[in-house]
Amino acid sequence: MSTDVRPIAASELAEWLRTLNAGFLTPARVTESDVALRAKYSDLARVLGAFDTRTGRCVATFRSFDQRLTVPGGAAVPSSALSNVAVLPTHRRQGLLTRMVAAELAAARARGDVLSTLIAAEYPIYGRYGFGPAASISEWEIDVPRTGLDRRRSGRPADGGRIDLVDAAEVREVGPELHERVRAATPGAVDRDERWWRLTTGLEELSYRPYKEKLHAVYRTAAGEVAGLAVYTADDHWTDAKVPLNTVQVKDLIAVTPDAERALWHFLCSIDWVMKVRTGGRAPDDLVTQFLPDPRSARPLTSADFLWVRLLDVVRALGARTYAVPGVLVLEVADAAGLADGRYRLDAGTGTCERTEEPADLRLDVAALSSLYLGDESAVRLGALGRVAELRPGALALADAVFRTARRPWCPDVF
Repeated sequence: MSTDVRPIAASELAEWLRTLNAGFLTPARVTESDVALRAKYSDLARVLGAFDTRTGRCVATFRSFDQRLTVPGGAAVPSSALSNVAVLPTHRRQGLLTRMVAAELAAARARGDVLSTLIAAEYPIYGRYGFGPAASISEWEIDVPRTGLDRRRSGRPADGGRIDLVDAAEVREVGPELHERVRAATPGAVDRDERWWRLTTGLEELSYRPYKEKLHAVYRTAAGEVAGLAVYTADDHWTDAKVPLNTVQVKDLIAVTPDAERALWHFLCSIDWVMKVRTGGRAPDDLVTQFLPDPRSARPLTSADFLWVRLLDVVRALGARTYAVPGVLVLEVADAAGLADGRYRLDAGTGTCERTEEPADLRLDVAALSSLYLGDESAVRLGALGRVAELRPGALALADAVFRTARRPWCPDVF
């Protein structure tokens, strides 16, 4: 079956959206406003479609966009984020995704992007393209009565700050600057553009993903500075005996200080009628459980890979982040796509990386190096799994110390 993979024309965007919806099992009608909104925020040169040459129909979708990813040390590196990937079930196993990914990665390398990112819906797909899981998430459900918190007091911050309920318009005013402060201090976090804020606060919406009203709580310090934001919803569940058993679902909770974060979690656990709080996706070492007098009141629900990374420019990527300990490692990197393969000398003490002809200390493929990049994965673990070969004794232990970070990376956003 012959298929043409190419950037779509503006006149093809509606069909592209219908294919995307079908691929994601949401066969909703695409409206003119949906098409206009997508066109407003999309670079059509980076919106790919696969078209069946026999019928002319779009049978697969793919999109990339500019992104900034925070790495250990606080630098924001330019990334090509992949999204809206779908292949119709009638055209699977024909290499369409491989062609679209290959075209985008080559274009991203040519544009000067340091790496590429994605959120993988299925684990086995993207490793063969050089992506590796680089940041994980965990979710907990807090049994509020078991926390040990005094609900009469826990809703009021003890540090002189205050919490205000605000509307979506105020979130659009204070949220972007707050998020930028959080992003700069959070390896694994990505930037949020204007489209993100407008869609998330209901100023714009897609017909097949209607906006649902949310509650917003802003934490301000004693000096009046915005230092935290919680976005949440609540259900309306009562027993037959008219006893409230409501659950709060956290959609977003960001804070620039532990005090602000603690205050917001305690506030959520103090709301009348609320018996449970679901945290949403957090870093695996998130402090939320330790903010509670009884950490066991937070029951683990989810622990999974989340953000996947694919290095494109090893020299710039390794030179952009900082390292916990000094040390020199020579890495032999294999990349079937030819984008990042080569031998590299990383000096963690100076934070520099360059190509070299020196003998290699470790041999690994680009997917393994990408998993190590944000500090979440262990070189020793990958060595035990046969994914990193130690060519110099002690090199795996050194790599583990060099790449790992004191706190685990976290990406708060799906994209």
